[in-house]
Amino acid sequence: MKAITKIKTITFISLFAFSIMPMASAQDAPRLNKAIELLENDQPAFGLLSFDYSLSNARSLARSGLDFIIIDMEHAPFDIESLRQFLLGMTDKRSILEKGNLQPDVMPFVRIPATGAENVLAQAKQVLDVGAFGIMYPSVNTADEAEMAIRATRYPQLNGADDYEPAGLRGRNPSNAVWYWGIDDYHPRADVWPLDPRGELLAIIQIETPEGVENIDEIISVPGIGVIFIGPSDLSTAMGYASPAAPQVEAAIQTVLAACIAHDVACAITTSSRSVEQRIEEGFKFVTVGLDGGLSAGTADALRRGRSAAGR
Repeated sequence: MKAITKIKTITFISLFAFSIMPMASAQDAPRLNKAIELLENDQPAFGLLSFDYSLSNARSLARSGLDFIIIDMEHAPFDIESLRQFLLGMTDKRSILEKGNLQPDVMPFVRIPATGAENVLAQAKQVLDVGAFGIMYPSVNTADEAEMAIRATRYPQLNGADDYEPAGLRGRNPSNAVWYWGIDDYHPRADVWPLDPRGELLAIIQIETPEGVENIDEIISVPGIGVIFIGPSDLSTAMGYASPAAPQVEAAIQTVLAACIAHDVACAITTSSRSVEQRIEEGFKFVTVGLDGGLSAGTADALRRGRSAAGR
């Protein structure tokens, strides 16, 4: 009986200590989206593409040391319930307790199946409603397609808002996202950065065709784009080359990179341990260093090399 009483006392003390643990005030707390925080500070962000929706992979990635993951629902099933469970599986309560704030160590973004020429709204709102911190829109080829992607990511703004355009189309029912983010002011913070400086959502626009490369200056001028992501494999195929290493493909990549630098928009690309240092030195700010399976030896090596090149 005494042992039971002692256990109850220890449990109560532990819970009480957690409840009075000093948390950073809303004003002083870091923003929720770590990737945006890095980009604001002109620091590159490192991540990978994830196709595995298992809870074991979610836990592995949550403590991987990466800055973000892109959950790929373009080439894996578009399964919202699995996505919901995967996001909850990435919640690391120990890290929240130790840091004293709600910023995830690894930010979850989602690549949806619909390309820029298709209706992206239905998929975007479902992904955002379960709590994703941003969306990658594949194969965007024109400014109109880019604008539609931004509108799908945003709620309609209040009358008189300085950043009213591009007008948002997202329907309002973010109950799971509110719970997952752990905040009570989700609606004003669930907006695209940098159009809304307080926004915590990242709209990632993929350039994967010669048309997208040709229209990059018009595309990148659409307000609300946070990242332009070059897809070298699809781009090389669309250009008629067997390998992204073709000089013509590299020239197209450099065209997009130059436009991003000129417009002060983060440029993204896939890398490996062989290319990550070069891409960081060229000016890429948002790079993947591997694929699924947690932090493999190759991914870990690419992450180490990239951080070294970035001085992180």
